Amino acid sequence: MAYNLLKGKRGIITGALDENSIAWKVAQRAHEEGATFTLTNAPIAMRMGEINKLAESTGSKIIPADATNIDDLTKLYSESMDLLGGKIDFVLHSIGMSVNIRKNIPYTELNYEYFNKGIDVSALSFHKMLAVAHKMDALNEHASVVALSYIAAQRAYPFYTDMADIKAMLESIARTFGYHYGKQKKVRINTISQSPTKTTAGSGIKGFSDFYDFANNQSPLGNASADDCANYCVSLFSDLTRMVTMQNLFHDGGYSKTGASQEQLDMLGSR
Repeated sequence: MAYNLLKGKRGIITGALDENSIAWKVAQRAHEEGATFTLTNAPIAMRMGEINKLAESTGSKIIPADATNIDDLTKLYSESMDLLGGKIDFVLHSIGMSVNIRKNIPYTELNYEYFNKGIDVSALSFHKMLAVAHKMDALNEHASVVALSYIAAQRAYPFYTDMADIKAMLESIARTFGYHYGKQKKVRINTISQSPTKTTAGSGIKGFSDFYDFANNQSPLGNASADDCANYCVSLFSDLTRMVTMQNLFHDGGYSKTGASQEQLDMLGSR
């Protein structure tokens, strides 16, 4: 069901790879709620994904951009404003990559070149997107910027290795930039700490399937799906959340507040 929550709003959505990705679902929901937007991803990711199909179904234009490159981001905002007819009202940062995880390198033995690459792609890209928008005055007052995070920024999860540190940096950037942008332009900046989600990227993490089941049993409401996350993002893009900023918002079915579920205890007791 659509409520026209984003009618007349213009946005930029990053990171849509295929129909399993959260960014893909956000684009579909934003379109249903009346928004117009551009889609962007790194050229190599675009070759691997199906973004053209999403662009066609939502009437969107694709602007290739490397989110670690200031010139590419400047072009992204400039062309988006030209195509959409004005300043931007919402931005989704859905960008994450860890070479250390891909190569199964333990946290205690991190390759620091890979670590720095992960920081640049997954966290500094967020700062760069905000800094370029700020310099260009590309965002309207009361605009909303959302980045996707994970609870490993606050708690230890061995399988998440260097991405845990990177997500902690991402959330810190949201708080600090959120203060400055809020004071100057009333722009809201938040992160969403999402449940384990069966995306192409998430499913590639070693042991993901087992942890997905663990989190699902731990959460009173079960794991939040990519579709649920898209709904939450839309609510944060809308005018209904104008006073929410600098927050890391848990969207996880109650997982983050549950010490132990009865299901988990029952499973232990049955051994």
